[in-house]
Amino acid sequence: MSIVEITAESHGVDIDLFYATDRNFTGLPVYTEAHCYLNADAAAKLIMAAELARRFGLRLRIFDALRPTEAQWVLWSHTPDPEFLANPRTGSPHSRGAAVDVSLSDDNGQLLEMGTRFDAFTPLSHHAATGIPISAQRNRLLLLGLMTAAGWDFYSKEWWHYQLFDSRRYPLIADSALPKPMMKPRR
Repeated sequence: MSIVEITAESHGVDIDLFYATDRNFTGLPVYTEAHCYLNADAAAKLIMAAELARRFGLRLRIFDALRPTEAQWVLWSHTPDPEFLANPRTGSPHSRGAAVDVSLSDDNGQLLEMGTRFDAFTPLSHHAATGIPISAQRNRLLLLGLMTAAGWDFYSKEWWHYQLFDSRRYPLIADSALPKPMMKPRR
């Protein structure tokens, strides 16, 4: 299986990997290096979604993509919540390079309002949540339409999460298999 590095230039997206910063639910960086990867099938669908967004004067902003299996264990150890995180024993679509966490930004680089922040583990993060402003509901539906038109499936409990329909058919990917590692080397 081919692993593709995603860059702003190659895929026409903005990249802000939250897990390479302390701006995630753990409060600490999970990735030592901010590299953005997907498997080749997902990378091709990402190009399609980015092109559809451009037609509306918007850009995709990537918050997470391929998540090495070691990173999934870090997240699960911090918050073992199966509603919002895949158990690393069975694996996440992220750890197969088959999922992306994404939002939309306007031509000024401002994120569109989505009603909650990325990785807000709350029922308000569900796609069908109605306790958020109508404008945020519209933006979520726009994102959903763009991503599904490009061939992505969605997870009903996270407005930001999209994955390939057949994500389980891809193997789990360890940090050591990546072209450039993302995790701190083990001692």
